[in-house]
Amino acid sequence: MRLFFDTSAFLKRYVDDPGSGRVVELMSFAVGVGSSALVLPESVSTLRRLVRENGLAEDAYCCLKEAILTDLANADICDLTPTVMEHSIRSLEHSTLRALDAVHVGSPCVYRPDLFITADARQAGAAEREGLPVEDPSRGLNVGCQSCSHED
Repeated sequence: MRLFFDTSAFLKRYVDDPGSGRVVELMSFAVGVGSSALVLPESVSTLRRLVRENGLAEDAYCCLKEAILTDLANADICDLTPTVMEHSIRSLEHSTLRALDAVHVGSPCVYRPDLFITADARQAGAAEREGLPVEDPSRGLNVGCQSCSHED
């Protein structure tokens, strides 16, 4: 199964959050994992915010960032091509998405995954309007960090 993750769902693999268990389960069935070029900077931004808010220790941040970089090295990353931008603009014109969220919808329109995974309701709705199969993993079980043994 080819999966496409937006950042909200992708980070559930690394940070204990509602839906983390479902993300781990889905990834175990994946034959291909795709994401937008935005996933790395948005992931780092979220983790740094957690560090600033004392929800994540600096050494845990380093561990998680390394795990994300390793996983993304094996992922299909959708660049911001003219075709992705066309799909993103169409999503903006037919929904209430913000600009970067539209890129998360435009990218899987080009990648054509078996399943687009997002924990963002607006993205899910826009992706469904584009004909993409969508799942919100937030109904899954809570589990801890899957990529390192660090505990906060």
